[in-house]
Amino acid sequence: MIRKAIVALFLAGGIAAAVAAAVLSPWWCLAAVPLCLLGLVGAADLLQREHSVLRNYPVLGHARFLMERIRPELQQYFIERNYDGRPFDRDVRSIVYERAKGTEAEQPYGTERDVYQPGYEFLVPSMAPCPVPETPPRVRIGGPDCAHPYDMALLNVSAMSFGSLSANAVLALNGGAAAGGFAHDTGEGGLSEYHLRPGGDLVWEIGTGYFGCRTPDGDFDPGEFADKAAHDHVKCVSLKLSQGAKPGIGGVLPGAKVNAEIAKVRDVPEGKTVISPPYHRVFSTPRELVRFIARMRELSGGKPTGFKLCVGSRRQFLAVCKAMLAEGTAPDFIIVDGGEGGTGAAPLEFADHVGTPLTEGLLTVHNALVGTGLRDRVRIGASGKIATGTDLVKRLVQGADYGNAARAMMFAVGCIQAQRCHTNTCPTGVTTQDPRRARALDVRDKTPRVQRFQEATVASALQIMASMGVTDPADLRPHMLRRRIDPYTERSYEELYEWLEPGQLLAGSPQSWAADWKAADPDHFTV
Repeated sequence: MIRKAIVALFLAGGIAAAVAAAVLSPWWCLAAVPLCLLGLVGAADLLQREHSVLRNYPVLGHARFLMERIRPELQQYFIERNYDGRPFDRDVRSIVYERAKGTEAEQPYGTERDVYQPGYEFLVPSMAPCPVPETPPRVRIGGPDCAHPYDMALLNVSAMSFGSLSANAVLALNGGAAAGGFAHDTGEGGLSEYHLRPGGDLVWEIGTGYFGCRTPDGDFDPGEFADKAAHDHVKCVSLKLSQGAKPGIGGVLPGAKVNAEIAKVRDVPEGKTVISPPYHRVFSTPRELVRFIARMRELSGGKPTGFKLCVGSRRQFLAVCKAMLAEGTAPDFIIVDGGEGGTGAAPLEFADHVGTPLTEGLLTVHNALVGTGLRDRVRIGASGKIATGTDLVKRLVQGADYGNAARAMMFAVGCIQAQRCHTNTCPTGVTTQDPRRARALDVRDKTPRVQRFQEATVASALQIMASMGVTDPADLRPHMLRRRIDPYTERSYEELYEWLEPGQLLAGSPQSWAADWKAADPDHFTV
């Protein structure tokens, strides 16, 4: 009875305000209209059954939902400190923006970070620094089975699909790659005209949906793959096993987002929901995986071919290494995606708790390849929150040959970390298919920003290495990177982790690897 009385009062107030507005002067009308609207809103709040807050606090309860909606912006701009934001803090975002714009990226008055905090890492400078190389070194990718090796830059654009990114974002990224001479991974969404038009070097990624080279029933189409892989701009081909944001699960692209253009690029029906399964049809064992990689290389005309994964079971990766030895062939490269990666929208549980972080993932892959005598023929790429020269050097120390960046490249084209990538409402036009929003991203302005960011970041990495007494990334060693364990203790990576010798797993496994090596089966993905 009380609630009905309150509803009646709100309605009566609104009606009274409306009547007053009708019979009194225009000035009273202006004042009465808001009162009328508030009365109607209050009555609606009391009658609805979805939100308890509004039933108990009509009208005023809407403030709660407003604050919740703008909470990320308030947090980012007014609350978080320069060095503790997530996923990327203000310092990192600022340095990317400044380098992309070609402005100074220096900081006065010393670091704001607590250098005695456990987990703090630092690189070791030399008493005899070297001159910085005038020309950045490149990484030759292509083993003995490869007919067309490719010289990869130290930093490249990581996998992001057209569909996830707007056409303008893809054009800017590829244009920057073309101008700067580095590679652009297409992501698993297919080979679009926006990847091809600017002329940048491409790593064509094939996922479980085989988009761009699939049969009508979703299987791999070798003929279409061969035709597209032969394109001059396609320099390497990569098979995606899993990604850091959501390893072990597939994806769903709602039919409402599958417009004619995306349908054509992905070889799927327009307007129908597209499902990427969590598993591949083309292989089910480590041996079949290695054989399929060899088949992709053959179909591509001998271009470098590899695979990408977020590392899980060390035993399973060792099984793949055993399969390489048994088959007498190996991928030309392996891209290790860290569990902290994240351009793809994912369930919170997967993003937070599934998948090996990049440090341990790199160490696993590097040591497994070294221990099986395969490291010299397989190059390792690292992908996972690489945004600064320090990030790149750390990954090179940990076993990578080169790095890929996704979110940092998004910052370079204007991303503000609004974290609305999956809603189609990106405020800067980077991750949307809404033509009005995508129009905000000016390709001519953003293209050189991508080039400048990559160039400045690689230059920073080379400057850091020179300060460490190194000019060639191959000369970086684990003792050059140190981590604080507690306020009184710090250790080098050489001390913290085990580093295998070439062929050590074949000669006799160390105790810490023995059980996994013994259980690894090239004909089964043993858990």
